[in-house]
Amino acid sequence: MTDPFERLYDPAPAAAPDPAFAEELRHRLQQAIREFRRTSMTEPTYRTGKICYIEIPAVDVAQSAEFYRRCFGWQVRERGDGSTAFDDTVNEVSGTWVLGRRPAAEPGLLVYIMVANAAKAGEAVVAEGGQIVQPIDPDSPEVYLTFRDPAGNVLGIYQQAGLEEAEARGAGSAITRRLAG
Repeated sequence: MTDPFERLYDPAPAAAPDPAFAEELRHRLQQAIREFRRTSMTEPTYRTGKICYIEIPAVDVAQSAEFYRRCFGWQVRERGDGSTAFDDTVNEVSGTWVLGRRPAAEPGLLVYIMVANAAKAGEAVVAEGGQIVQPIDPDSPEVYLTFRDPAGNVLGIYQQAGLEEAEARGAGSAITRRLAG
């Protein structure tokens, strides 16, 4: 008795590639990737209780904007009223810099910025005119530091475990991959 499925074991004969089909498939994949990036990178998560907006005291708005853009990859933009605003690297938190407000020079409420590599982020802070307030504690199970920005505000940097590796694999924006390594 012959095996009725015998012909299924043999590989199918190779077909000549169809350039038009390949081009259409490539075009559709590129559209899908663009749409995914557009919706996943620009649409924030909306939920009650989410921290969504931060006002950062500044002495010079342009200087502060450039500091955070260069150190952390924040997107700086001009709002309709002409003021300068920012969005974080994943478009989840936005805010602005405000003049005439005392800097948050002493840690009370302390905001931490997530990074892939705290040591490199700290180096960027110093290179851009900030100061390290509390360096990384090598004995701590968490990797973090605090810094003072050029306006005098104290904020923190928190190194998310595994983020550097994830971003190296492409699971992050170009700026976060650049900052990571």
